[in-house]
Amino acid sequence: MSTEISTTRASTGLALQSFDDAFRFAKMVSGSDFAPKDFKGKPESCMLAIQHGSEVGLSPMQSLQSIAVINGRPTIWGDAALALVQSSPVCEYVKEYTEGQGDSLTAVCEAKRRGYPAPTVSRFSMQDAKRAGLAGKSGPWSQYPERMLALRARGFALRNAFADALRGLITAEEAQDYPQPVVAETPRQPVEVRPKFDDEPRPSRVVLSPKVAQEPQRTRAENGRLAISAAKDVAACEALRTKLDTYHDAGEISDDEFTELTKLLMGKVEILVGREEVTA
Repeated sequence: MSTEISTTRASTGLALQSFDDAFRFAKMVSGSDFAPKDFKGKPESCMLAIQHGSEVGLSPMQSLQSIAVINGRPTIWGDAALALVQSSPVCEYVKEYTEGQGDSLTAVCEAKRRGYPAPTVSRFSMQDAKRAGLAGKSGPWSQYPERMLALRARGFALRNAFADALRGLITAEEAQDYPQPVVAETPRQPVEVRPKFDDEPRPSRVVLSPKVAQEPQRTRAENGRLAISAAKDVAACEALRTKLDTYHDAGEISDDEFTELTKLLMGKVEILVGREEVTA
């Protein structure tokens, strides 16, 4: 017969009976001095932390103090993970100690699950920390290396022996040491500005494009004839644009057809307007 004991724990602390109750509480906490820095002014994040903590047996306030979101992933601080495991009826004991000194310093965690013949043992040494690029890293790894080694060994042992108690949560201390994912930014495409179709009168002079400016100079009469021809073509395009609006409003052409034909007309007008100089 199985010797396993249920890990279900009685709820403690404030009982939030509905979604509205939870959100009102989260909103109140997020605006108070009790909110952790990452949850300050963020009622939605507070509520999700409370919900995630409740799923592993933490009260609302314990959840806010023990659940952390690191690199977009919910995690639990190492001391809270140990508290959850020790409060579980299937936990027989958890032992932590160190072996060796200097570069040979190794943190050991033994986690014994009731009904299992042997404890789960995890080790994390200074050599492991060096291979992972953690040893000497600014912050806790430089100030409290022995403590950080112990938290790594603890996280591995507790997750292996008591996955049902932690429900897949990793320790926040471990998650903090993982490199943040690099998100490549999509380069922005340059904005192409085309002439507008409106009722405003067009200027009497049109700026020459660089290509046209380099062509041989024409006579005043030639320029006049070309300008008149271009103006007529532009007027014809605008008349077609008006018809397109009428056809589109009447449902005689689809949105895609309307967009494509409009682009073609706008491109034609751009060529005509930038082609010749209107002279007096």
